[in-house]
Amino acid sequence: MKILGIDTSSEFLSIALSKDKDIIAEEEHLLDRQHSSLLVPKVSAMLRKAAISIRDVDAFVIGLGPGSFTGLRIGVSTVKGFGIATGRPCVGVPSIDALALNAGKAAKTIVPVIDAKRKNLYSVIYKEENGRIVRKSKYLLLGVDKLMKKVKGPAVFLGNGLGLYRKEIQRFNKKALFLDEGYWYPKAGNLIRLAKIRKGAKLTALQPMYLYPKDCQVK
Repeated sequence: MKILGIDTSSEFLSIALSKDKDIIAEEEHLLDRQHSSLLVPKVSAMLRKAAISIRDVDAFVIGLGPGSFTGLRIGVSTVKGFGIATGRPCVGVPSIDALALNAGKAAKTIVPVIDAKRKNLYSVIYKEENGRIVRKSKYLLLGVDKLMKKVKGPAVFLGNGLGLYRKEIQRFNKKALFLDEGYWYPKAGNLIRLAKIRKGAKLTALQPMYLYPKDCQVK
């Protein structure tokens, strides 16, 4: 079985291809605001390298966010198009769940922090339990001070929110550990790993994860 995973929730495009149990290709590209023009060419190039046609792909996985509103819309729309064109199932996975997997087994508590603008963060609190990373909070949109009231004891933090709020997090939690920038963005390979334990969705139900109100304009 071949699965194509795509994440467009950040300034990085992450794409990955799996065959049975193995990730056979995975790439990250810094696209900033060029997802609309470069997403399909980058996917096509990776498939050509793997000598696989889009019609050979058995399922598609897309990161649902939270993150860049524009990037998410482009990614979800593209995967819906792939699903319609091929008749293959599509699975949506929260990008922040995939981001948490970047921490591996670094700590019992894992807290991704994604810059949500307006002095807010997207975040979730996860716990490592018996070799699995389990979500222990809702998907959160809040300021760093409110987030830190929810995090008790040693915790690993990762995500681009560290570029803005690392010192504040450290001030609130002296036992905080921080992963390097190479771990700050969701990886499509992790989306595929998570998708294998989730069910496909109807294309009409596949929607980006917006934690802000729908009528909110974030700049």
